[in-house]
Amino acid sequence: MIIRDFEPKHTEEAVEIALYAYNYERKFTQELPEISSIPLLNYLSENGFGVAAFEDGKMVGFLCDVEPFENAFRSTDARGVFSPMGANGAVKENHGRIYAALYQAAAKKWVKAGAVSHAICLYEHDEEAKQQLFRYGFGMRCVDAIRPMETIDCASCSGYEFLELPKEDYASVYPLQLALNEHYCSSPFFVNRKPNTQEEFLDSSEKEKLRYFAAKIDGELCAYMEVSDEGETFIASGNLYRHITGAYCLPEHRGRGVYQNLLNYAINTLETEGYTRLGVDFESINPSGSGFWLKYFDAYTNSVVRRIDEQIIQRLSLI
Repeated sequence: MIIRDFEPKHTEEAVEIALYAYNYERKFTQELPEISSIPLLNYLSENGFGVAAFEDGKMVGFLCDVEPFENAFRSTDARGVFSPMGANGAVKENHGRIYAALYQAAAKKWVKAGAVSHAICLYEHDEEAKQQLFRYGFGMRCVDAIRPMETIDCASCSGYEFLELPKEDYASVYPLQLALNEHYCSSPFFVNRKPNTQEEFLDSSEKEKLRYFAAKIDGELCAYMEVSDEGETFIASGNLYRHITGAYCLPEHRGRGVYQNLLNYAINTLETEGYTRLGVDFESINPSGSGFWLKYFDAYTNSVVRRIDEQIIQRLSLI
């Protein structure tokens, strides 16, 4: 096996491998739309951080990523890199061995650029690649999931009002978002993201054209769901797709079916508007959120993450 720097001329072969991997996942997750291209490979091919594996002159795998960025996961001081969905893949034969070689070559570039947080998005059913990266010190962190825009089976809950908030009421969501940030800090989550100010929250809601569905009791907000035009994978967009990008229910209202009914309210509203798919991305290290979403959505990606020893950066700089 020969490992080379990934170049724009390699894109066509990489797309073929990437489409095969995507269509294999579609066998398990039929809600995924049919696609014919991987647009992100065109610009990732030019940043110099990707690698490709060849045997007998034919590409057998590739691993590309976005350029290194600061504050990985918006909650650390680490510089990170991320290989998104469709930016990596390998043929079936010797699948794990190819991923091992690709990561070894790519990680050398990443660390040279000062990146100590390494994240790679794999498909949910690519067990061989996941197991290989687990052996290299990776652990699961993020999941993307999807479902058809169809209501779930749940009992109704009395006393609660479900609605889509008008823009003038978006500020009422802010206290719940602060509570969500506090939940992020709890065990075993341990994610400390600096919360936006209320002004920043309202400004980003307007710029990103976010919609908020909510549950109220006695006129007070007790749960909300944030819905966006797109998510974090290249299929999580389009005229027929909407994505959940934020969600929280006050602890005292959990276990009563409130969030199931809120989800159904949002689904009914969006279905009436013509949308056919609903997606969500969440951290697998959040037990309450992960448990809820996996009941009603089908996972199609697992992002695995490794945090290497930061002191290696200083040592390598001296060599």
